Amino acid sequence: MTLETPLLDTINTPADLRKLEKSQLRQLADELRAEMIDAVSVTGGHLGSGLGVVELTAAIHYVFNTPDDRLVWDVGHQCYPHKILTGRRDRIRTLRQGGGLSGFTKRSESEYDPFGAAHAATSISAATGFAEASRHLNKDTTSIAVIGDGSMSAGMAYEGLNNAGHLKSKMVVILNDNDMSIAPPVGAMSAYLARASSSGVYQGFRRFSKQLSKRLPRAIYEKLAKAEEYGRGMVAGGTLFEELGFYYVGPIDGHNMDHLVPVLENVRDMKEGPVLVHVVTRKGAGYAPAEEAADKYHGVAKFDVVSGKQKKGTPNAPAYQKVFAKALIKEAETDDKIVGVTAAMPSGTSLDMFADAYPDRCYDVGIAEQHAVTFAAGLAGDGMRPFAAIYSTFLQRAYDSVVHDVAIQKLPVRFPMDRAGLVGADGQTHAGAFDVAYLGCIPNMVLMAAGDEAELMHMTATAVAFDEGPIAFRYPRGEGVGLDLPERGTVLEIGKGRIVREGTKVALLAYGGRLAEALKAADTLESQGLSTTVADARFAKPLDHDLIMQLVKNHEVLVTIEEGSVGGFGAFVLHYLSDQGVLDGGLKVRTMTLPDIFQDHDSPAKMYDTAKLNAADIVERARQALGMESNVVNLRG
Repeated sequence: MTLETPLLDTINTPADLRKLEKSQLRQLADELRAEMIDAVSVTGGHLGSGLGVVELTAAIHYVFNTPDDRLVWDVGHQCYPHKILTGRRDRIRTLRQGGGLSGFTKRSESEYDPFGAAHAATSISAATGFAEASRHLNKDTTSIAVIGDGSMSAGMAYEGLNNAGHLKSKMVVILNDNDMSIAPPVGAMSAYLARASSSGVYQGFRRFSKQLSKRLPRAIYEKLAKAEEYGRGMVAGGTLFEELGFYYVGPIDGHNMDHLVPVLENVRDMKEGPVLVHVVTRKGAGYAPAEEAADKYHGVAKFDVVSGKQKKGTPNAPAYQKVFAKALIKEAETDDKIVGVTAAMPSGTSLDMFADAYPDRCYDVGIAEQHAVTFAAGLAGDGMRPFAAIYSTFLQRAYDSVVHDVAIQKLPVRFPMDRAGLVGADGQTHAGAFDVAYLGCIPNMVLMAAGDEAELMHMTATAVAFDEGPIAFRYPRGEGVGLDLPERGTVLEIGKGRIVREGTKVALLAYGGRLAEALKAADTLESQGLSTTVADARFAKPLDHDLIMQLVKNHEVLVTIEEGSVGGFGAFVLHYLSDQGVLDGGLKVRTMTLPDIFQDHDSPAKMYDTAKLNAADIVERARQALGMESNVVNLRG
């Protein structure tokens, strides 16, 4: 095979990759990087992280016997090169599209994805589980976890390291350090030391020395063991990992195949317990526009490969997250107790805007949601007004802290929850479906949901003013509806909704981001002779009992609408009406929620069609309750 032959065309599975000569891996990596850039330019998605692990991905599949050896990627947004090499190249341009490949690892997609992930710091724990399963099943396999230095800020990563070290599990953890936040400079000497300390000769000598040392008096043995550990630690670092029970190797250059492959081969052949390989990479490596961008092109829209220019549409209205940030900045002008807390998502929550305005009053605690919540509780406990801005789906990771550290103590932590509802291409793992249900059952909690961007401003102001306990408010991903916004939000009365439009026959009670669709549905119902009221609940807890009873008494049908799971707002309304005995009289009440499934990724519009939460579906639900025949096909046009 000549150097000019496109090697990637010969690779369908890692078994094909392992037939190559080591000298060909550099060419393969270059082709793999070019293929990934071209694919993401068509689909959009996570770019920089995948570019940083091209060589590492090829080296892992070359050295280890995947899929028998279990490869677990942390978070998973860096897995595009892995997907190309594991039989999915023909579908790589369907990434994050309806019916296409997931942007993360997914068990149902391939045997090469033994563990699905899109949240951080799960890889070490999962790989430890695979390692122990192999031991119980008498399988001679290795489990490998690849985790970034950002994910290593999460407490779960250290829980996994501690347990794996205690168990002496046969596994390899590859620390992908792409921010140079841990590593000293790397080069030929560190590469030599990594190869030497991972080699079979050194390992054999180390085992012989241990056996010999055990025959010495205990005090001398312990001193020799410490001397060996700290001697290597002084030269190559890694003492922390050694203390946790791992054998540390590194740091090594993650873009140099001549360094990577020999070290991974040595590590693969080690006979003793867990090993941590410290690999230094560059996010966005090999693509100049990504390397030069501040965020290394972490997440991109479709783009032009030559120029790197992204093809983003012109927004019709400001994004909800930016409306929140501007509202918080405005409130902070007159209240120096307001502080922002984010768990490694400053740009995703737009708290980076708040940090620009008030750098001393904004905290990024890393990928550590549990710590973020309890840290905010500590701030609140001494009179500050913390806003712990965490995605709905990420707040799930801190649930115990919300209950134990905030709600029981009735501490006034504010929880702005972005990405409420469906999120399009990010799919199942990032959809904010459950927060109304999982927060609504907690005593002392107040819950709000913004029906539009102006309401979000009012809810931000309301959260500032509310010091009696925890308060949470949810809002969707993406653009608002295009309203003229006030200069500053107005404080709302706790537990009071509003009538947006008055009618007499059908009542639509919306909670959160489906308010605009409810208004569209009302227009259609009116055109069919069905006079319709639209109410914005604003609060799920406490409920506006007066508003609900007014809607019940004055209409034939009540339909609740929310972009959340079963067990949320609609369930709260039904519970209240049942307790009041209202349902005994045959009142027609219907609830509309997200379906009781994990929805696959698609465009947001198509996802809401699937969920049956668009205007046509609301019309159909009201007509069904009235005993009228379906005309949903006509309504969808």
